[in-house]
Amino acid sequence: MATLYTQAASNVRRTWALMSVFFALLIALGWIFSQAYGNPAILYIFAGFSIFLNILAYWQSDKIALSLSGAKFVEKSEAPELYNVVENLAITAGLPLPRIYLINDDAPNAFATGRDKDHAAVAVTTGLLAMLTRTELEGVIAHELSHIGNRDILLSTVVVVLVGLVAMVSDIFLRSAFWGGRRSGDRDNNANSLFLVLGIIAAILSPIVATLIQLAISRKREFLADASGALLTRYPDGLASALEKISQYPAPMKRASTSTAHLFIANPFGQKSLGSNLKKLFLTHPPAEERIRILREMGN
Repeated sequence: MATLYTQAASNVRRTWALMSVFFALLIALGWIFSQAYGNPAILYIFAGFSIFLNILAYWQSDKIALSLSGAKFVEKSEAPELYNVVENLAITAGLPLPRIYLINDDAPNAFATGRDKDHAAVAVTTGLLAMLTRTELEGVIAHELSHIGNRDILLSTVVVVLVGLVAMVSDIFLRSAFWGGRRSGDRDNNANSLFLVLGIIAAILSPIVATLIQLAISRKREFLADASGALLTRYPDGLASALEKISQYPAPMKRASTSTAHLFIANPFGQKSLGSNLKKLFLTHPPAEERIRILREMGN
């Protein structure tokens, strides 16, 4: 059974494996696109860009995630209770104090990011602080510190950059394919036409594959972080109660984004987004009801 300790080493391996998969996916896209346009330089550009983005994802993905979410760094004097909760739980968990950020948003939510425990950050919304009791806030912070402790943050934050890159590259190719970009003579070239079709198919499917990888990563890690966070506070009902309040909030976050949705403790698009069963298949989080039920059972 996975634990806080075994998961940390596993997530490091998964991160490198994930970066390798995305690198291979981008190289494959580059080769197909280079064949479609009859220009080998496209493949070399993709290879160089993929290496650059993998490096960027490792070293700067936390800053990108915080920026996309509109998070602002706060001093202890600006949020003393939040700092007190984070400090106490970080000591209990044996972790360095992460940087603390606030997101000016009425929707209650939170996430952790960073490449390791020494370069970690926790961001919470103003709505979360206003809505939760201290016990519930401790449950949420313990959940996020568990992500830091088992190094989920590296894996999940790298995904933000890589999934976004695949989607961007695919969009560029689709636009160029439908709005021009080939020489008129290429239309008579059967090989180029074949690769163009393959390129269009790959451009459509690649973001879907990237999203499925994103979903597989985020759903599993939430259950472990819930359990680890509950063990940290010794009070599972605190996190369960917090999840109940968070999941009942109907409106989305102001800067909700599919690229960063999996980072948050709960779906940032709000309860209204959970319409059809098809939508639920593509959620970045397991159902709140299931998470709450497991936590309640732990408490009993």
